[in-house]
Amino acid sequence: MASLTDPAVREFLSSGTRTGKLGYVASDGRPLVAPIWFVLEGEMVVFNTGADTAKGKAIARDPRLVLTVDLEEPPYAFVQIQGVAETSEDPVDLVDTATAIGGRYMGADRAEEFGKRNGVPGELVVRIRPTKVIASLDMTS
Repeated sequence: MASLTDPAVREFLSSGTRTGKLGYVASDGRPLVAPIWFVLEGEMVVFNTGADTAKGKAIARDPRLVLTVDLEEPPYAFVQIQGVAETSEDPVDLVDTATAIGGRYMGADRAEEFGKRNGVPGELVVRIRPTKVIASLDMTS
């Protein structure tokens, strides 16, 4: 089993602007997947979402999540993180997280803009505390 402390896994997850594919369960039991922007924070994956979105409501009902990040070209690779969500609505935490995520995906010059836009009341900071990590960083060998 892999770990988020493994430098190769951390490098893969932090490389470029790969999106995560977040799996969760709808209120009627349907499995759903949604793309997310994320950053690593210690041994957790962190993202923002609205409290009233499908993701936000699902996490409030059942905090168990799965996140997969993949490389869609040779050597093909993926990391799957199964875990439990912890949420925060702290205003400073919201802005800090939204700024870090905005910087990763939109560039340092737009980080503050995205922090102000997405770090607002009604948003959540979601941290996934891993319970299991599976990684295959070179599927062609």
